[in-house]
Amino acid sequence: QVQLVESGGGLVQPGGSLRLSCVASGFTFSYFVMRWYRQTPGKERELVAAISSTGGVTNYADSVKGRFTISRDNAKNTVYLQMNSLSPEDTAVYYCYVVKSQSQYWGQGTQVTVSS
Repeated sequence: QVQLVESGGGLVQPGGSLRLSCVASGFTFSYFVMRWYRQTPGKERELVAAISSTGGVTNYADSVKGRFTISRDNAKNTVYLQMNSLSPEDTAVYYCYVVKSQSQYWGQGTQVTVSS
């Protein structure tokens, strides 16, 4: 069974940083594009970042470009999201996501709250 487990969320002050992790299991991690999404109450889920199977190509939402960095360690079956210069608008539940065999898989999410 595909499993995605996020961690690293928490409360941080504006301007601060957090590093999220997503540990994957149940599939050959190194073959798949991985993505991070986020969702705030009252809003639709938003794609934040994506990374190719080898890590050579990355894409970011305009709202996070220059501040967030997605990376992966295929030996550890883990994808990361380094978040810098955080603002209250980044407050959301962050989810790890993968498409495999025409099915969509989501982690349970990790809460990020940016507040002073």
